Amino acid sequence: MPTLIVFCHLRWDFVFQRPQHLMTRLAEHYKIVLVEEPIYHEGQAHLQKREVAPNITVVQPHTAIHAPGFHDDQLPTLETLLAEGDLVPEGEKPVVWFYTPMALPLLKAFDPALVIYDCMDELAAFKNAPKQLLQRESALLNIADLCFTGGPSLYESKRERHANAHCFSSSVDAKHFQQAQDRGNSHPDQAHVAHPRLGFYGVIDERFDTGLIKEVAAARPDWQIVLVGPVVKIDPKDLPQAPNIHYMGQRNYDDLPKFLAGWDVCLLPFALNESTKFISPTKVLEYMAAELPSVSTPITDVKVPYGDVVAIADTPEKFIAACERMLNMSAEQQAALKERMRAIVANTSWDKTAEKMHHLIQTTEPGNKAARLLNPALDSADLDEVDADNVDALRIHPAAASRAAGQDGRVQAAG
Repeated sequence: MPTLIVFCHLRWDFVFQRPQHLMTRLAEHYKIVLVEEPIYHEGQAHLQKREVAPNITVVQPHTAIHAPGFHDDQLPTLETLLAEGDLVPEGEKPVVWFYTPMALPLLKAFDPALVIYDCMDELAAFKNAPKQLLQRESALLNIADLCFTGGPSLYESKRERHANAHCFSSSVDAKHFQQAQDRGNSHPDQAHVAHPRLGFYGVIDERFDTGLIKEVAAARPDWQIVLVGPVVKIDPKDLPQAPNIHYMGQRNYDDLPKFLAGWDVCLLPFALNESTKFISPTKVLEYMAAELPSVSTPITDVKVPYGDVVAIADTPEKFIAACERMLNMSAEQQAALKERMRAIVANTSWDKTAEKMHHLIQTTEPGNKAARLLNPALDSADLDEVDADNVDALRIHPAAASRAAGQDGRVQAAG
């Protein structure tokens, strides 16, 4: 079984999302070794390995270096740890898969058979994104044999920069979220919350419109807003507080259908800013699998493909009105909406996505562009110069603009 090395900016035990969905399925074909960002540890640097699922080993580098993420200060130590870590059988050329371009210099620790960039988010648009990220992404796009994107907006922004780019929108584990159709299986931790319940789960960060939630809660104090997920890069004291806003904290993947089972309307209250310009929220299909009505702000990758199923609202007043409509649908309207949801969900699955990706990996001829990285004289500064003239300035990309009309070495994201 060939080895697949994955460099990821997200912890395996963080929100269960695209990397976990894909890797648990690709593990049927590959021995997965997922390398996380380093953790500060006083003393001898070392790799901590643990098997999290069949054929999936998570590797956590522990170093005595304070710089966060795949920071340049970490690279020499990480290169040594990876080279000595026995991650790949001797003589094997692994497939190397990147979720973050910041880890690109670590490719030198391997002799890759194929290099893949799975662009699940426009990380350079996130809060506190590393200053080298755009340049390093440009280098990765030059080197990668395959580029996958997490949605159509990202695909439009990358396809002109890579000849072998493919759009793989986030999908859904329908069977898992269909458990929520048993409305009597509501999570006991929300039993004290009255109805109607309007719910959201996911990471609460700069992409989450806290002002919108505050306005909805104030305008309709009889509505109960249930928010499930970790708070990241936002000071908790800046979160809206009201008797009808309920923070449930981060929950595991198995709990999500239970929360959904007790909701009346699902929310996608994303702020409209640089960090959300290219997002393709995984949860929109999960809400559909639960057969619950949803209301979203006008995120392109929600509005364009699903605008006939998800209510779209671009102001707080319209958002509140859309929630009202969803709560007051007739039985006939509910039945028609569920039919449309079922048709959408039936056409996609993470299983199909993983199989298509596997086929592309098997049939793509390596371009050997990564060979120059194996030159010991090439350091991270050189990498940042590769194709720097083609760096995509997020705010002025003409293709994305016409078609669609994050933190010092580490970035957190979630779908």
